[in-house]
Amino acid sequence: MTSPTFPATAIFDWYDRHGRSLPWRHRWPDLAPAYHVWLSEIMLQQTVVATVIPYFLDFTRRWPEICDLAAAGQDDVMAAWAGLGYYARARNLHRAAGIVCAEHQGSFPDDVAGLRRLPGIGPYTAGAIAAIAFGRRSTVVDGNIERVLARYFVITTPLPAAKAEIGGRYDEILPPERPSDFPQALMDFANAVCTPRNPGCEACPLAGGCAARRAGTPEAWPVKAPKKTRPERRGIAFVATDSQGRAFMVSRPERGMLGGMLAFPSAGWTPDDGAYDPENPFANAPFEADWRMAGDSVSHIFTHFSLSMDVAVARYDGAGPPETWQKVRPASLPTLMRKVWMVARRQS
Repeated sequence: MTSPTFPATAIFDWYDRHGRSLPWRHRWPDLAPAYHVWLSEIMLQQTVVATVIPYFLDFTRRWPEICDLAAAGQDDVMAAWAGLGYYARARNLHRAAGIVCAEHQGSFPDDVAGLRRLPGIGPYTAGAIAAIAFGRRSTVVDGNIERVLARYFVITTPLPAAKAEIGGRYDEILPPERPSDFPQALMDFANAVCTPRNPGCEACPLAGGCAARRAGTPEAWPVKAPKKTRPERRGIAFVATDSQGRAFMVSRPERGMLGGMLAFPSAGWTPDDGAYDPENPFANAPFEADWRMAGDSVSHIFTHFSLSMDVAVARYDGAGPPETWQKVRPASLPTLMRKVWMVARRQS
């Protein structure tokens, strides 16, 4: 039995014909391993499916079970995560794996409350794991599902304030059957039909009951609060190389931007990195050397600000702690530092 105001059966029918085949996905009544659901959901935060798939396959090849991941070194996990961004996710991933193995004998809690106690798992992720891995009736509302329900019910409250109302609507329409498939069906439907722009209303199985379709303005929903202007920041990175082709690198502080990642020394772009004065660019250099400015700077967009990063380069063969001089593996660097390295290499 389904809600009389939302045709869940139509969504299931659409999903059975058009749903995506993804490496972490199973179809009801089969349930995907909780490890796979959790790993994919953490990776998919702020990241699109096409980008996540190769990372998911690499992680599950390196660490087939959650306790394999727990036993891995954090540096190895962070290096494997490089390029996905939002590096606090990787640190929390490793911490949560350790807790699941040490305190839960390698098995995830199977309810929302237990899942919420693990690092990096918020309300949405807990609901998704509970539903998709354990078949629980739980609230699972991501940005895609928000769009479908905001349009179907014409929810006028702007996001993010509308989240609670949309979650309530989800609970009202949640059918008793196929609890693991329902949220995934809605997500795929939103991705393929109820898209942000040019939604496919003509072939939509929900069109008959969709209030936004009747109003003729589906793209107006969900209502969003006005965007704030993204502030701009400027910084500098220092790339020193030695006669062996190694570069001077540091580990970023655990908390903060690119936390725990291997990086080139830098200044100016976060409160913890010190000020940057373009009129005195080498004031924050990690040591005295024949520093010179590279011809190009690096542009990078973060969620809350945009960054212009100048690059200083030097050749240095003085003494220093050996662990700070390393062969650069671009694939193991965060995207910002990979861009910095590319600029620096052009100067050599």
